[in-house]
Amino acid sequence: MRHFNRISPGLAALGAAAIIGAPPDPASTSTAAPATPVLIADYAFKPAAITVVAGTTVAWTQKDDDPHTVTADDASFDSTGLGQGDVYRHTFTAPGRYPYHCSAHPFMKGVVIVTTGDTP
Repeated sequence: MRHFNRISPGLAALGAAAIIGAPPDPASTSTAAPATPVLIADYAFKPAAITVVAGTTVAWTQKDDDPHTVTADDASFDSTGLGQGDVYRHTFTAPGRYPYHCSAHPFMKGVVIVTTGDTP
């Protein structure tokens, strides 16, 4: 007697979404450029200064045990409290100089310099 109610281990591993043909997760198929990374580690932004082209997304990854923020000096962006492992992303759309700090540790400072991408 054959048992047709068993699912092969391979199909089970794919999950129900693959079996019923659910659309792929848009985040996993994005063609957007990867974010420019900045680490928050050892009570510092690493690197402390970066230069990017307008339209670039910067991603800060918090590696310290204590919470930190990524807070623009002009209040144009603010991550609020980030715990260890959290990531904050901000897209810089206009050329300029964007100094920022950690509101919990004001000695932690960084700057994002945004250019038009034109060569002089």
